[in-house]
Amino acid sequence: MSSKERKMRVGLKLPIPAREDTFSKPMPLPLPLPLPVPPSGGGNMQAAVNVPSCKLPCARLQEVVLEDLQKISTLGCGSSGKVYKVKHVRTGKIYALKIIQEKHELAVRKQIMREMEILRRANSPHIVQCYGIFDRGGEISFVLEYMDGGTLAHVLQAHKKIPEPYLAEVARQVLKGLLYLHQNKIVHRDIKPSNLLINKKKEIKIADFGVSTVLAHTLAQCNSFVGTCAYMSPERFDPDGYGGKYDGCSADIWSLGLSLLECAIGRFPCLSPGQKADWPTLMMAICLGDPPSPPPDASPEFQSFIRSCLQKDALLRHTAHRLLSHPFLKKYEEQTCDLSPLLQSLRL
Repeated sequence: MSSKERKMRVGLKLPIPAREDTFSKPMPLPLPLPLPVPPSGGGNMQAAVNVPSCKLPCARLQEVVLEDLQKISTLGCGSSGKVYKVKHVRTGKIYALKIIQEKHELAVRKQIMREMEILRRANSPHIVQCYGIFDRGGEISFVLEYMDGGTLAHVLQAHKKIPEPYLAEVARQVLKGLLYLHQNKIVHRDIKPSNLLINKKKEIKIADFGVSTVLAHTLAQCNSFVGTCAYMSPERFDPDGYGGKYDGCSADIWSLGLSLLECAIGRFPCLSPGQKADWPTLMMAICLGDPPSPPPDASPEFQSFIRSCLQKDALLRHTAHRLLSHPFLKKYEEQTCDLSPLLQSLRL
């Protein structure tokens, strides 16, 4: 379907949620209609199909008991619950405790528990580690690795813009995490600056797997639709308008590219400064507008990297494996990038 035809027809079948007052607030999203199983040919789709079947082995970690945790402070609040900084009273080790406070139906809780089990089994230095999952009377809790540097969103708020050498290091570490996930048939579906965590050891890790799901051998469409729509790829907004082809791995790459571009220019790339960031506006910008472009004063390597991520056609986006050898990352590969300056202005 040509770009002109797509602009005349946006086959959206999703109800529009209530307007939010500020862009920073999470947007409640509805469940999508069932979508067809993607074909097995071409581009990133074929790359995903060719990944060998792999069940994540359970990471050998000592389970943490909720009763042994003592709350120290609140790290963050959201529509789904709160995150606390906690201390293990016996060992003194610090963790993050995420609590989903709203009591959901049993089927929803089971789905959340299944998806969090993915995180508990993940064993990558680029993925936030999970040390325990609990369902107590309908209240679900996760004991997570504590990242003492905050999020990439905090860094961006403090610095307004992030220089390319730092973005190259962020991209390199996040892509290694995504490569691990995608090779194990896992898609994240909510890559954004607030889900990329940093610690004082200069490690960047992917967090918030409440929206992750394991791809079946058939690579069937993910059935849940949770996440921030601002960072969703065009085909997630409008599956029919993009031929019904959905590749969750490719959608993660779009979200990463959008996040990095936001860090480079200091604002959300798909909207003009001051433009209202509600659901209809985002949908129109992402589905009908041209992909956001990197700034003209950016290096050719960074411009190429961003364009490799932000292709409207999901099959044309580069994979995590391919992006790890991109000239933008190679340009800074031999330079030791110390992320400490990014953390100095934060209140840690």
